[in-house]
Parts: sequence; C-alpha cells; structure tokens
Amino acid sequence: MFITFEGTEGSGKTTQINHLANKLSDACYSVQNTREPGGSNIGDQIREILLSPANEKLSATSELLLYAASRAQHVREIIIPALKNGKIVISDRFSDATVAYQGYGRNLDLVLINHLNQIATDGLAPDLTFLLNLPVEIGLQRASISRGKLDRIERESLEFHERVQDGYLAIAKEDTNRIKIIDATQPIDVIFNEIWSILKVKISLIKVNHDH
Repeated sequence: MFITFEGTEGSGKTTQINHLANKLSDACYSVQNTREPGGSNIGDQIREILLSPANEKLSATSELLLYAASRAQHVREIIIPALKNGKIVISDRFSDATVAYQGYGRNLDLVLINHLNQIATDGLAPDLTFLLNLPVEIGLQRASISRGKLDRIERESLEFHERVQDGYLAIAKEDTNRIKIIDATQPIDVIFNEIWSILKVKISLIKVNHDH
C-alpha cells in the first residue's frame, strides 16, 4: 500500500508520518518512510539543488524537471522495490506536490505537468493521500520556528504559497476518493486519530479485495 502526505509548508506532515509509521509498525506492518524531493541518494543530491537558498536563479522549468528527475529515481529505486516486498510505503509529498507547487504556484502548464508526472512515476499513483490543510501564514511561521531558517521554496511570497494551497484544494476536489483533506489546525492527536480511522477503513477494503 502506498500512502502520501501533502500540504503547504509547516502543515505538520513529518509529525503525522512518524506517528503513523510507529502505529503501523506496532500493528506488525512493515513500513518504509520516504520523502520528496529526495528519498534516494541521487534524489537527495537533487533536493540540495532545489532547496538551497543560494539557487535563487533556478528557473521554473528547471525546477519542474529536477523534481521529475528526483521522482523518477525515487519511484524506481525506493518505492516500487518496497511495495514489491510487501511494505506500506509512506511518502512525504509525491506527484500532487508538483501539480500544486509548479502548476498552481508557478503557473506552469498543468497538462505538461501531468504528462511529466506520468513519465516520472511510471503510472504509479498513491492508494491514499492525506492533505493537511492549514492557513499558509501559520504554516510558514511554524516552519521558520521549527527550523530557524527557510529553504528556497519556503522563502517564496505569501501569494505563491496561497496559490499552492488553492492548487491542493482543487486537486483534492477532483479526486475525493483518494485524497482526504484533514484540518491541520486541530491538536496533533486529534489529527492523528482522524488519519488512523480513515486508514483502517482503507486497509480493510484492500484486504477484502485481495482475499477475493
């Protein structure tokens, strides 16, 4: 099973992913945690380029292609082998992020992005996606407090981050079956309980289909 977490900066994805991985491990599932950009050794090198504040001259198209390159490596080297080994893979961001950030945030062509995502993922799509929804000002404030410094993407204008959030909500509207919007202003344990109850239903459905 392939689960992804999406959301704007500082929405609490890392915290929830760690909680979920621990809970699944306690329930005797084998779990692989990963993230984008990055996930693989090559992907992590691309991540450095993408997120370094020194690279402010990086063009929107170069950015898009670098994310796609990182994802292609991630899918082939990490995600697919883990799924083949029967693991539950949990990724901090995946192809929805490119639609939200590069499509809506940077105003790049959505048709082109979807085509590029298709190539990079080899058609792999998550079984379930949690979209942690939080007002962008709160998220950016949290990100800057927790890390002390902001990366190249986090330093973008408030308008950029608001376009990204609108993008996420538009994507979620188109795929309500896969993408579950979670109110990330709630306390951490309330958010987690919501995630866990949605996931339990999804796991039991997958088991039923598998048994038949």
